[in-house]
Amino acid sequence: MSNDPALKLDGFLPYRLSVLSNAVSSKIAKMYEEEFDLSIWQWRIIAVLGEREGLTSTEVALRTLMDKPTVSRAAASLIERGILERHIDRDDRRRAPMRLTDEGQAIYAAVIPLALGSERELLNALSPEEISTLHGLLSRLSTVVSPDKPLWGDDA
Repeated sequence: MSNDPALKLDGFLPYRLSVLSNAVSSKIAKMYEEEFDLSIWQWRIIAVLGEREGLTSTEVALRTLMDKPTVSRAAASLIERGILERHIDRDDRRRAPMRLTDEGQAIYAAVIPLALGSERELLNALSPEEISTLHGLLSRLSTVVSPDKPLWGDDA
């Protein structure tokens, strides 16, 4: 095996994006794990339902790109803790929309300032122009990896 690999991970964009994403997520996750005993997967479900309640596990999985078994396990633990509730849809019994309970809404409201503060800390390393450019570049790259379905809304 050659000592000079054909692929240098430190310069490989998918690797760098993944490592950066994991580092940012881990830093934020540590805050809400310590404060609220939430896993990153549980927080993602709370965040999505805090923004748009009434989604099913499948819809949450599609919005977050989490796999369905992970969503199901995390949702079940949140239901058990009284943070989330799920009800069978009367009109379509195959659907089971979820919503945050009052406790879930309180956790969502308490975590948002922490998440926004963490984002602010990260973005303080960039100028306003660089932030705008970054958002534009991320949107362009997202259309390459998911041309048929936006990965997020245009208001990011």
